[in-house]
Formats: sequence, structure tokens, C-alpha cells
Amino acid sequence: MYSDQALTFETVDTRHVTLREEIRLFLAGNGLGMDEDIEQFVVARCKRDLVACAGIAGNTLKCVAVESGWRGTALGLKIVHEAEVQAIQNGEHQLFLLTTPERVKAFRGCGFYPLVTLDNRATLMENTPVGIDHYCRKLRAHHRVQADHVGAIVMNANPFTSGHRYLIEQAAQSCDWLHIFVVEEDLSAFSFQERFAMVQAGARHIPNASVHPGSRYIISRGTFPGYFLKEKQIVNDVFAAIDLILFRRYIAPALNITQRFVGTEPFCKVTAHYNHAMHNWLEDEAIMPDAIINVTEIARITDENNLPISASAVRAALKRKDMDAVKRMVPATTLPFLTRWLSHHAFTQPDYDLANV
Repeated sequence: MYSDQALTFETVDTRHVTLREEIRLFLAGNGLGMDEDIEQFVVARCKRDLVACAGIAGNTLKCVAVESGWRGTALGLKIVHEAEVQAIQNGEHQLFLLTTPERVKAFRGCGFYPLVTLDNRATLMENTPVGIDHYCRKLRAHHRVQADHVGAIVMNANPFTSGHRYLIEQAAQSCDWLHIFVVEEDLSAFSFQERFAMVQAGARHIPNASVHPGSRYIISRGTFPGYFLKEKQIVNDVFAAIDLILFRRYIAPALNITQRFVGTEPFCKVTAHYNHAMHNWLEDEAIMPDAIINVTEIARITDENNLPISASAVRAALKRKDMDAVKRMVPATTLPFLTRWLSHHAFTQPDYDLANV
């Protein structure tokens, strides 16, 4: 029988090896794996026995499980609530939850609302019924351009290279207006503020382009966590599909976007997979009733050795402190940011290759 008095709740850091293994075994016993990006778990114990858990990965709740003997009680609602409270204490107020469609009703009872459902495989939920609508209203009110051919690019720019500039210039020549979204998630060597400023400086000479924060609805840990786990080669069709459905269904109509541009990807498997998924989820009329978005892949420019310029190559040169090599791969507008960054940072961040999405 469920009783609040019988339960204790605690927050566990996943760096604690023993507790992490206990949770991993509990999840396995409930038919779930443990996602590697989870930073904390909120767990419930009855006496010493683990009876429920919920993982927190930034602004996303995942790996929620309740022991079979406790299902049908209020424990599921309670563990999600405790995880929300912890996430809010961490500074995250806008929360996503990825689950299976058959569990949507249960999570609705926890205050989450469905954003996108992909067949019978997955549903992305959010802890507000108006979040995406509010975001799209702001886009329409402040950034919508009345034109026939409106394009979009989503980039991480970690850092902004001559390749990024070339992609923007070529795309801008092909449309009346170009919206450039900079990935807002702060999981890269350069912060969002640094990357956003680099893109703004690098695109300032283009009269028919505007630069926007990507928001939590474009390639974030909530909409596309596999992108940020790619050092482990986690490639998941579901994540790419959800991210692109959100773009096609909500963001593109808000800004009248009819075309999306992307650089070719010869190096990173996850980015190449995402580029391929774009053609499927943005262009196929049979998959979705929403208006199609044409996808154009633009070949990357190359360096003096005929190798495609990439942000990862720039980061490698920075790590070697080879500024001559860096100067050959980035525009003049980027150099002040890199010089200032080197003076304040030891290059110890994971070498994410988030350059060309």
C-alpha cells in the first residue's frame, strides 16, 4: 500500500558509481536502459529498497520507472514531481519528457503535454501546454518576412569558420530572406553567447539575413539528445525525426520558411545522418500534411590541402595553439573571439564536432 510516510526521496549524482549501478540494475529490471547524458536521478526508497526513479539531463526528464508493486499508486506522479522540483532548483524551468505514446495519459496527469508523437514509437512532452505556441507567436510578431522564398540554416558554429560563412553567403543568394538559428544548448567548447556573437559578426555583411537563438525547440537536449551524445556514436532515427517534425510543423510556418540549407558532412556520422533525415522529414508529402520544406545541401569549401574546412579542425589547431592554421580556416570576424577565448580557457572540453548542422 502506498504511503508517503513509507517513502524517502533523495537526489543522486550519477558520478557516484555504486548508486549509479544500483539504478542501472533497477531500470534494467523494469525494461529500461540508462541514458548516458543523465546527470542526476531522483530516487524513491521504501525502507532501503529502490522503488522508483526519474533521471534529469539538463532540461529533460527521462528513464522514469516505478517498481511493479507500486504501480497504480500515486508514486509515479510523486517521483516526476520531485524530479521537476530538482530540475527547477538546477535552474531549468522549461522541461521536456520523452516517453512512449501509451504512457502519455499518465504523464498528462503529471502536468506534461504532448508536442510531437512519432508513430507508436515516441512522444515528446513539455511541462506547459502553450510553450511552442508562445515561441512561434514571438517569431511571427518580430521576425516574419513577407517574401516568396524564405530559407533557414541551423548551425552550432563551434566556432564560426569560413565554411559557415560560405554556407550563409550561398544560401542568402538563393532566397529572398535567410533565417540563421544558432544552437542554444551550452554543451560545446564555446558558449552559446560566444557562438551567437561570432555568427552575428560573420553574417553582418549579408543584408537579407537575420540571426536568432535556436531556442529549446531546435536541436536541444530535449528535441535531439542523440546529437549531443555523438561521441558515443548514438544515432537514433526517433530523435532526428522529432526535431525535424517540430521544425516543419511549428517553426517553419511561423516564419514562412520554404527551404532549409545545410553543408555537406564528410566527417561526422550523426550530422550526416541528420542531413539525410532532413530530406525524409522535411520534403516527403506522404509523411506529413504540413507544407514541404526543400532541403539544399551545399558542398563545403576546402583548405589548401583540399580538405573540407570544419570547426573540429579549428578546435584542433587551437589546442595546438597553431594560430597560423586557425587564420586559414576562419574569417577575420572570428579571430578576436578565438584570441580572447584562448586567453581565458584551458582546452579541456569534450571535442564535440557540432560544426555544420
